[in-house]
Amino acid sequence: MDFKQLVFYFFATVLVFAASMVITVRNPVKAALFLVLAFFSAAGLWLLLQAEFLAIALVLVYVGAVMVLFLFVVMMLDINIARMREGFGEYLPIGGAVAILLVLEMAIVLNAERFGLKQMPDPGQLAADYSNTRELGRLLYTVYVYPFEIAAVILLVAIIAAIALTLRRRKDSKYQDPSRQINIDPRQRVRVVKMRSEKKI
Repeated sequence: MDFKQLVFYFFATVLVFAASMVITVRNPVKAALFLVLAFFSAAGLWLLLQAEFLAIALVLVYVGAVMVLFLFVVMMLDINIARMREGFGEYLPIGGAVAILLVLEMAIVLNAERFGLKQMPDPGQLAADYSNTRELGRLLYTVYVYPFEIAAVILLVAIIAAIALTLRRRKDSKYQDPSRQINIDPRQRVRVVKMRSEKKI
């Protein structure tokens, strides 16, 4: 076993451990931190496959932006963990059945016939001027251009739907109207009052 295989098994073990802790730990903040560890381990596996762009994108986008935002939201919401545990027993059979189904599907898809060393050998040494970013862009905008555009439209619809669902007018909230703020007369913003000075007794 060479050094590359040792690094692979190390990152794979850490990734499996962090992923299992994400779904088993009860504190949402700790689960988010374990998810950050899982993302870093997955980035290490991407580096072993000579996909540097995907590794740095995983760290910058998910760890640097998405998970920080998720942690901020979780810590601001002040989630009642005891209340979340109340319905755990009711949904346990359904969750267990779904988990078993997912494991069976992954075992069927990720078998040795399709994902063995013969079907997916170790990537060879690439040229010095090779850029996986350029190759990824070429595949996205040539071979997979239609799925890429469909995914972009779905994400756009999801963003618009999220904004439409959260943008609600509440009676007890105050809102600003920029048009009224711009059209106001400057002389009405400040009123100067003249007062006579008072003598000290």
